[in-house]
Amino acid sequence: MREPVRVLILGGGFAGLYTALHLEKKLRRTDDVEVLLVNRDNHFLFTPMLHEVAASDLDITHIVNPIRKMLRRVQFFNGDVEHIDLESKQVTVSHGAEHHHHVLAYDHLVLALGSITNFYDLPGLKERALTMKSLGDAIILRNRLIEHLEEADFECVIGERDHLLTFVVAGGGFAGVETVAAVNDFLREVVAFYPHLERAPLRVVLVHPGPVILPELGEKLGRYAQEKLAARGVEILVNTKVLDFEEQGVAFSDGTTMKANTLVWTAGTSPNPLVAGLPCLKERGRLRADPFLEVEGHPGVWALGDCAFIPDLRTGQPYPPTAQHALRQGKVAAHNIAASIRGGQKKAFTFKTIGQLAAIGRRTGVANILGVNFSGFVAWWLWRTIYLSKLPRFEKKLRVMLDWSLDLVFSKDLVQFATFRAPTVSHRDDQEPLAPGRTPANGREAVSVG
Repeated sequence: MREPVRVLILGGGFAGLYTALHLEKKLRRTDDVEVLLVNRDNHFLFTPMLHEVAASDLDITHIVNPIRKMLRRVQFFNGDVEHIDLESKQVTVSHGAEHHHHVLAYDHLVLALGSITNFYDLPGLKERALTMKSLGDAIILRNRLIEHLEEADFECVIGERDHLLTFVVAGGGFAGVETVAAVNDFLREVVAFYPHLERAPLRVVLVHPGPVILPELGEKLGRYAQEKLAARGVEILVNTKVLDFEEQGVAFSDGTTMKANTLVWTAGTSPNPLVAGLPCLKERGRLRADPFLEVEGHPGVWALGDCAFIPDLRTGQPYPPTAQHALRQGKVAAHNIAASIRGGQKKAFTFKTIGQLAAIGRRTGVANILGVNFSGFVAWWLWRTIYLSKLPRFEKKLRVMLDWSLDLVFSKDLVQFATFRAPTVSHRDDQEPLAPGRTPANGREAVSVG
């Protein structure tokens, strides 16, 4: 019996997941092809809405979709990629609390490993700064905001609140601007529930190394966004970089230091570290792929998404690492893999950016669609409409619409999503429970609090 063709997809972001989804359609009548998707998380995260989770506009589960519910024929492995051996066509993966290792062989390999945050070796950032790349990041940021408000509201810290009530976001691109806008709206609304903070000096700061934020949208929309954010209380430091983040605060390139306990870093990313160890041609740290998305010099190995350097045939420049490009690269990759298996004609990836949008808080946005600028409420409405249409599965669309509708009526939620275990006690029925911290005569601990 002929061995099935094995297609292995590494990464469950926009590029990897959409490759799997389109392979299901392309190969739905083919029984001699096995497709396996490997991803660390068992869900697909819709990252454009991540800042809304951090700001309590959306429930934490409404922008994630279980991968197993999205795939029918493609198999799924929930685990980590440990090593990639292109010569032997094998990938080592691990899973579970004890990191059980497995070796997966492949005939076609899709590298859609994405990118990770890069702190550029700046002092203190790796240990202290927050990021906005995952669902966990958004929850941690939301918890931090609420935690500092709760602590600052007590009278014992009056006069020492500066570090608790100052929130800095580094990076004036889409992620940074949407994060700082959402954080600012959240803090300014919920501070009313803290009686001792009504007149406290709340500071929300955006730091950007260029002259205007949102440079991808052009100077006009960037300045509009700056004016709107500044009018709502956001301090914007342009032509400024973060140099370090220590206990005394955040140090900037202009020589000043700002006392703050919270720094959200959105100012740099790098391809997944696994890419660096591959014996492939690279450009700016990313895997160099040809117009058909195949890694140069390695037939049967495909690269797409944030970890791939894919040249635009019209300009010679690489395609930007955005979701709208990644999901379309997934479609082309699926077509070309199917063509390689069946002997069909491959397609070159060509795509021109349709538009770019950013939400800047309080039902206001900025957008450029097909070369036309939009701002204000219209841009915000476009942002919500377009991204809602792209959110997978009707169930999640409906949940998000319900969240947005309730947000029009009710104030933002102040619940912290702590993961601590509830307190417990351990004693026999015929014994009196011991006070926490006491030890019985036999020397064994009788009470545990978690």
